Amino acid sequence: MKSQLLNKPSFNQSLRNSLTMAYRGVLKIRRTPEQLFDVTLQPIIFTLMFTYIFGGAISGNVQNYLPVIIPGILVQTVITTSIVTGVQLREDMDKGVFDRFKSLPIARIAPLAGALLADTIRYTIATVLTFTMGYIMGYRPEGGLGYVVLAGLLVIVSAWAISWIFAFFGVIARTASSVQGISMLVLFPLTFLSNAFVPAETLPNVLQWFVKINPISHLVTAVRELSNSGAIGWDLSASLIGAAIVVVIFAPLTVRAYMRRT
Repeated sequence: MKSQLLNKPSFNQSLRNSLTMAYRGVLKIRRTPEQLFDVTLQPIIFTLMFTYIFGGAISGNVQNYLPVIIPGILVQTVITTSIVTGVQLREDMDKGVFDRFKSLPIARIAPLAGALLADTIRYTIATVLTFTMGYIMGYRPEGGLGYVVLAGLLVIVSAWAISWIFAFFGVIARTASSVQGISMLVLFPLTFLSNAFVPAETLPNVLQWFVKINPISHLVTAVRELSNSGAIGWDLSASLIGAAIVVVIFAPLTVRAYMRRT
């Protein structure tokens, strides 16, 4: 017991090890750029598809629909991207990568923390591409660049918080495919039964109550308020509180399950 305490890494060492593992994740992306297909193609395809399909029906024309759909597509794309954290974590564990890390003089938490940090690069790419695609199509956020950046940071922070849920699935699930299946089963109702694509008032009454309490709806509304008018309201606070609650609950669960499995 005494030797274990003596060998316990310090916070600074754990942080350095985690950043090194995050750099490893970035190198994996650089060497296999096809990993970025979801965060590069999805914003483009979804923005074009949803804008031209729903624009005229919901807002009268495409131009009026852009302030509605761009924040919605941004949240939907980035949040969905967070599933990859759990899938890749499960794949690395199945391949014995984490077993090899155990033989290295690094903090045991570093591979997990590094994977979560590296995926923020994916969220950032998806965020930039979505706003860029919107700008090309004619979207001009009236909140200004500063509030657009703040909206992007809000989505990235929220996606990082949610990635703890999928990391937990990645640790406890048996296969990577099961992680993806469970994650999509959770996210699809949350993203599509929200105000991301249509106003809540246009939905049947039986669905409106769920849409209005849906945390994704609060996040979408906060992004719209920041980008379109530079406003900071209750939905921004609700999104940050929700993200904090998710981390407080799932970070300890994930770390505890990870330590048991490795």
